[in-house]
Amino acid sequence: MKINTNYQNVSESYLFSTVAKKVSAYTAANPDRKVIKLGIGDVTLPLVPAVISALHGAVDEMSKKETFRGYGPEQGYGFLKDEINGYYARKGVELASDEIFISDGAKSDLGNILDLFDQDNVVLVPDPVYPVYVDTNVMAGRKVVFADANRDNGFLPMPDFNVKADIVYLCSPNNPTGAAYSKEQLKVWVEYALENDAVLLYDAAYECFITDDALAQSIFQIEGAKQCAIEFCSFSKMAGFTGTRCGYTVVPKALKDGLLHKMWLRRQTTKFNGVPYIVQRGAAAVFTEEGQAQIRANLAVYQENAKLIASTMDELGIWYTGGQNSPYIWFRCPGFDSSWDFFDYLLEQANVVGTPGCGFGKNGEGYFRLTAFNTPEATKEACDRIKALFKK
Repeated sequence: MKINTNYQNVSESYLFSTVAKKVSAYTAANPDRKVIKLGIGDVTLPLVPAVISALHGAVDEMSKKETFRGYGPEQGYGFLKDEINGYYARKGVELASDEIFISDGAKSDLGNILDLFDQDNVVLVPDPVYPVYVDTNVMAGRKVVFADANRDNGFLPMPDFNVKADIVYLCSPNNPTGAAYSKEQLKVWVEYALENDAVLLYDAAYECFITDDALAQSIFQIEGAKQCAIEFCSFSKMAGFTGTRCGYTVVPKALKDGLLHKMWLRRQTTKFNGVPYIVQRGAAAVFTEEGQAQIRANLAVYQENAKLIASTMDELGIWYTGGQNSPYIWFRCPGFDSSWDFFDYLLEQANVVGTPGCGFGKNGEGYFRLTAFNTPEATKEACDRIKALFKK
């Protein structure tokens, strides 16, 4: 028996596990302190009534012989894929329903999609970056190169046509930086992919926060993208499914003459049993008129939280990205060069938890991420504490 030694090249502790351990140790030692968590990007508002009603209805179906369902299609039920197809149509994107694959979340598919690609492919990711992009490729033994995201380019790196990459990860609005690519910028990335015969793996998990028409809600709004891109999306942030688990991946048939579509279908039917019927019924309810109104109301709460955090940075004169068209605020650590030192300072002095930027890559050192997913009350209190701390 031989182990996959590539795992020895991955950090022993996942970033958010380290954050959780530090917070747990602090709260155990200071049980009287009220700690406010603006670190992990987990939602706090419950599932909307339209979704709950659909879930209950599906549970009732499973209790009756006439409507009970066993194994479903691994690629997802048609009723949900048709709803997602309609959602894309409203963005001006035409898809075939069988180009949409239902999954248990974007994170899973972003790692699993790598089954389709040879180990010798060169992978390009921005730095800083969501750790899963890098770690899953390191686990597989692929070469990873980085595109520098920094303050000078607004943490939105553009392609260097002199650098050859086969697989490119893009996330917009970005996790962790909150920065979002314009349609014009994405056109250049599509040109790069087509010129280099590369595939763009486009993480659109936060597209629901985009309100600016100049920004893309889908890579497929860009001409030529169906020939070079795969898109990953999720119900986690759109509809609060972080604990319910549902997402989807779009693999166009125009990509590589349909080869990757056929391979992904084969992969899913072999390695994946599908998302539970009950969960898919709940997800389909998101796209009803009632469901859309309800999730927009929830999203508005998080958007207001993001504006509040951003206005706090403005008041303190701290440089940042995000806060608009994104639930994340990414800012320069005031008075600190070390992100972890700032994490400890903010936790101990203000009892506020965020995420150190260095955990997302070397370019994240000296930066920090806050999320807008807590309650309005907790977010306001956290902002008041931060202002009190740095106005001294």
